[in-house]
Amino acid sequence: MSSEVRVVDTAAGLDFDPRACPSLPPRTTIVMADPAYFDIEYVINPYMEGKEHSIDPTRARTQWEALAQVYRHLGLTVEVVPPAPGLPDLVFVANQSFPARRPDGRLVVLISRMATSQRQPEEAWFDHWYAEKGLETARLPGVAVFYEGMGDAEWLPGHQLVFAGHVYRSDPQAWWALARYLEVPVLRLRLVDPRFYHLDTCLQILAEDRALYVPEAFDASARDLLAAAIPHLVEVPLWEAVGGAACNGHCPDGTHYIVQKENPETCARVRDLGFEPIEVDTSEFMKSGGSVYCLKLAM
Repeated sequence: MSSEVRVVDTAAGLDFDPRACPSLPPRTTIVMADPAYFDIEYVINPYMEGKEHSIDPTRARTQWEALAQVYRHLGLTVEVVPPAPGLPDLVFVANQSFPARRPDGRLVVLISRMATSQRQPEEAWFDHWYAEKGLETARLPGVAVFYEGMGDAEWLPGHQLVFAGHVYRSDPQAWWALARYLEVPVLRLRLVDPRFYHLDTCLQILAEDRALYVPEAFDASARDLLAAAIPHLVEVPLWEAVGGAACNGHCPDGTHYIVQKENPETCARVRDLGFEPIEVDTSEFMKSGGSVYCLKLAM
């Protein structure tokens, strides 16, 4: 099947095999942002409530360095965005952009339009950093609505098809614009629980046919669409997803799943799917609502 400009919201509308979509090259570079100014200075999600200025910067730095070292140990290149005073959430690099391939094959980084005023200055910081790296950046043309990069948009591994969440941080109309701009199909998923305000908190696609998800995070149509699109769709226990950010892990290489430690049920299910969990500690960042996936951007 060739890529088509379409947005699918229901299982009945999925009249093609996602794994028949054209291929994408593997992503071998991990972008992370230096946590020097990471703190909780405001409340924009349920996890931040009551935790203002509770971050231990030394512990956060140690955890961040350990995660970066895991990626390096797996053979991936880690690029570091410099910190910026006044941008305490810059460290959550999944949100500010979306690396993609144009229809002609060129790499372009789509800069997000952040939903919260506190985080909107991060857009220009990332735009400038990408330009310094010689990468092309763009905005979704004609779009004035919010969309938060890979926080709410996830490629099917190895294929030109996007899963996209909406309601809390991304507007559903943004994903029509992305489908047209990149000429790829988008499977659009409605989120219904503010604890799962980004798609990356409740869906992790490990391979083209295997994924973890939190069913309570989605409406019925989205659950049915996920079941139709992914043959082996495995539930993450709600208590581990909420208390342990178990669905905010990352499979960078088709073999391993990097995940917050002390999520035994999720780790067992990951092994059953044929992947090896790598447990890390991101507890300082979880106070702000983010874990492994939020702390990295794969390119």
